[in-house]
Amino acid sequence: MGMKLACLSVSKRIVPIVFAWLLPLALLAQDQWVVTANKIDPANYYGETVANGMIGIVSSPTPFKVKDVVLNGAFDLYGRGRVSNILKTFNFVNMQLSVDGTDIGRFNQVTNMSQSLDMRHAALTTRFDFEDKATIQYTYYSLRQLPYCALVDVVVTAKKEIEIIPASVMEAPDMLNNVQPYYNQIDRPHVAISLLTSTAKSPTGKLFIAASNSFLFDEPHGSEPSLIHELWDNNRHLLKFKKKIKAGESYHFGIVGSTITSAQHDDPLNEAERLTLFATLEGEKRLLDHHNKAWEDLWKSDIVITGDDTVQKQVHSMIYHLYAFARAGSAYGLSPMGLSGLGYNGHSFWDTELWMFPALLLLQPSIAESLLEYRYQRLEAAKHNAWSHGYKGAMFPWESAASGNEETPVWALSGPFEHHITADIGIAAWNYYCVTQNKEWLRQRGYPLLKATADFWASRVERNGPNHYDIKNVVAADEWAENVDNNAFTNAAAKANLRFATQAATLLGITPDPDWQTVVSNIPIEKFADGVTKEHTAYAGEKIKQADVNLLAYPLTEVSSSQNIKKDLDYYEGRVGEGPAMTHAIFSILYSRLGMPDKAYNAFKNGYTPNLLPPFGVIAETAGGTNPYFATGAGGMLQAMLNGFGGLSITPTGIVQLKTGLPAPWKSLILTGIGTNKITYSK
Repeated sequence: MGMKLACLSVSKRIVPIVFAWLLPLALLAQDQWVVTANKIDPANYYGETVANGMIGIVSSPTPFKVKDVVLNGAFDLYGRGRVSNILKTFNFVNMQLSVDGTDIGRFNQVTNMSQSLDMRHAALTTRFDFEDKATIQYTYYSLRQLPYCALVDVVVTAKKEIEIIPASVMEAPDMLNNVQPYYNQIDRPHVAISLLTSTAKSPTGKLFIAASNSFLFDEPHGSEPSLIHELWDNNRHLLKFKKKIKAGESYHFGIVGSTITSAQHDDPLNEAERLTLFATLEGEKRLLDHHNKAWEDLWKSDIVITGDDTVQKQVHSMIYHLYAFARAGSAYGLSPMGLSGLGYNGHSFWDTELWMFPALLLLQPSIAESLLEYRYQRLEAAKHNAWSHGYKGAMFPWESAASGNEETPVWALSGPFEHHITADIGIAAWNYYCVTQNKEWLRQRGYPLLKATADFWASRVERNGPNHYDIKNVVAADEWAENVDNNAFTNAAAKANLRFATQAATLLGITPDPDWQTVVSNIPIEKFADGVTKEHTAYAGEKIKQADVNLLAYPLTEVSSSQNIKKDLDYYEGRVGEGPAMTHAIFSILYSRLGMPDKAYNAFKNGYTPNLLPPFGVIAETAGGTNPYFATGAGGMLQAMLNGFGGLSITPTGIVQLKTGLPAPWKSLILTGIGTNKITYSK
């Protein structure tokens, strides 16, 4: 196939992206699947992430550079708090490009830069002009079907005859040690592949890390460009070629690569090169076809709003990020910032089970199962943690990384005292059974989690007489309340955990521990004189960080009457300080279920609108915060859509839909692909 035909075939493949750039901005803004940044200020830039649940690639305003490449499941001790931190891996998608001898590597060298995220296909495209010589476009994909692989697609369109020198760069982040570069050429009669590879040790030497990449060309074997390898130093080497392009013509190529560590494979060096070889010989068309198909399958589970284009795009962004940050079959946790960087050290908190898991459970039960498998595989560590604190059963750590041991920095009291995480995990396990009705999973995975967490609470309470099985000295869900007694959410969550363990045992034909029900009956939920639920024994009306008491109405059902739900809501809504985004999601759900959809809508908007950051509108943790992407907040807001406006409720016999109304701007709400049977619900 000659070069002209090759270019035609490439054009066909990238039409959706290229054509989008040619649309008037007003039309582009109407595309509910595309988030576009046309005005980019490098000094006020918060990037977007393309991820596949394993590799997160975070954008940058610098041409041909990304900010971070984050690898899920890879942790080592370094940096903040003397605890394990998620690792950056090799940056194997960075590039260099020289046009007529000038290297393009700074934002101020280019004009008309735009970046666009296609959420439907998880593709992040950058486009710009270089002088009067060329228009350049490149797109990042973290390939959904290949968890350890990523792809860069590049098109250079010449405005006049030019010579380009593209380079694929393999670069080690500063925290890696003992970096070793490799360059391998594999020749066959029908194909020649050049592998740019590096290995390194993690900061303490605990993990061995490898990455590899290769060029993809459209030209047939024998006519592709000649490659030159340059070793700058052990931390950085590259592979480059030269190409002349005539005026008006486009030249297309790709870079595909992989990264993996000894946390995932015994032989990372050889496996990284094998994976890159596999992807290279698949070819770009097959890679993108499979990637797009995988994302289209995910999007069969969606939330569709008519009448509010702005909210629809934000909701798609929230779903996109949760889908991007987790994957079925991985048995990895889900951090508050997902794979958008190193925020919160990549650890798993209650953010997973209480905020992100519930939305994924309804939309993607297989991903939700993977999140619970992460906890199940660390059950023995949780049992040891309980034993070391003088308790029975399993006490899950507040911050969890690879080992399942406590990973909270010592200065944060949540580690030894924020015990409600254990109940949150037990509740999540029960809810997974309720949605899937998978009794075999309940027997093999769910009940062991429920029994061990219930045993913890039976030993954790202090038995001070009837209605005074107190739970003392905890950090509340409202984390500004440290070392308090009888925190409302902790106590109510413990009761739910114990009830669900009893129900699960009965379902399985196992005799439940009768003490569980005794404990449930005697754990107090304290009240003020007027009947408002008291956040903890010493609570006196002060500001709170985030929802606590209001969680007793949803997701728990400890407070169930409309009158009491409204009373607690009226009291605590005005007491929330500058806490994280997800609190307003709870207010939204409660207003929806109280038959106040417009108040629910306002609470929903208040939960994320003040937190949006330029240029893509990614969500920060708090209003004025700078740590995107806050997937916890997105999870809360999606619960407001599914369980609030959508009325979905999880019961022991499956999903039911409650009667709720829609806010005035909306014409309809359709929830597609819900649960294991992929049912559609509408309002």
